[in-house]
Amino acid sequence: MPFILADNPFLRVTVTNFFFFLSMNGFILLPLHITSLGGTEVEVGVIMGLYNAIGIVCQPLVGPWVDALGRRPFMLLGVGLALVAALLAAAVPEIGVLALVRVLQGLAFSCFFVANYSYVIDLVPTAQRGWALGIYGVAGLVGTSVAPLLGEWTIRRYGFRPLYLLSAGVMVVAASFVWGLREREREGSPPVRGFPWEPGGLAEAAQLSMAVTLFFGLGAGTIFVFLPTFAEHLGVQTLALFYTAYSLSAIAVRVFGGRLSDVHGRRAVIVPSMFAQAGATALLATVAFLVSRTSATPVVPVLFLTGLLAGGAHGFLYPGLAALVTDHTPETRRGVVVGIFSAVFLAGQTTGAFVFGYVTHAIGYAFMWSALTSLLFLGAALALKLERK
Repeated sequence: MPFILADNPFLRVTVTNFFFFLSMNGFILLPLHITSLGGTEVEVGVIMGLYNAIGIVCQPLVGPWVDALGRRPFMLLGVGLALVAALLAAAVPEIGVLALVRVLQGLAFSCFFVANYSYVIDLVPTAQRGWALGIYGVAGLVGTSVAPLLGEWTIRRYGFRPLYLLSAGVMVVAASFVWGLREREREGSPPVRGFPWEPGGLAEAAQLSMAVTLFFGLGAGTIFVFLPTFAEHLGVQTLALFYTAYSLSAIAVRVFGGRLSDVHGRRAVIVPSMFAQAGATALLATVAFLVSRTSATPVVPVLFLTGLLAGGAHGFLYPGLAALVTDHTPETRRGVVVGIFSAVFLAGQTTGAFVFGYVTHAIGYAFMWSALTSLLFLGAALALKLERK
């Protein structure tokens, strides 16, 4: 298979993306392991949030180096760090060590993602960027859908340690594809510049599109961190239908609607998608108020609908916002801008993990989901102010 992919860099980097996120998303179920070891919702929020906190700090710093030294070295560094993290989780499954694992995974993701995403942007022209980023992202979403299903099956039959070893094996496959990637030869060695502390280094962070990205990350991160424990709180035995609905919805809108932002403008898909994400968390808030562990009310269909709404929103929002912030960015600064964009998205996710962990621990899931919904509607209102095409 690597020989078949060697002549098609876009296909090869897309397959690489699939295996990287298939491995990383096995850790979506880490909150269940933390609670099984005696951890609280606060510890779940802190440990899961470390991954994003590292990304917030590192990605704007990695971006200038990716622009100066090339994409491939940092993809290799990313898969190497992720492999070490998975093996460490398997070797020493303790709460403190799992916190270190999330730190290593945050470093791995920062290096891999900034380099990998910049590599894809280099390959495609602006007029096709929304579609190309959407199709590329489908690979990661397929990994996101398969990993929890495979992970849940592995945990229930064999435990958490075999899951982490399986994740390590998948990361080795990702590393083999990265090794075969090639990028264009560079003329000379460009200087390393664009760090946040330099004049204008964070100019893109002040854009309205970045504010919308922050709210999008807040919603996406909070849903994925706290839905497993929320479902367990309600007595739901499996989230397989939610993960399936989320991923299939995100994949469907990218495959069948991927060109909408290229044709009708980025705002045309971003605004309704922000409202859809807010609608998804509103459903969770409603369930939290009306349903208890002993209720006979069927919860799984509502979680399925939540997955459809949140997944469809994610499917449009990530490539749409990424294309919006990179449309007018020169190649020599794309790594910087991708790093800032991803750091802002992760800042939203981290805020959700840290803040809503405390909120849930103090006043419960119902008020937590309600507060999140209010914030997401605020983000949707901001999106209405984005410039039309």
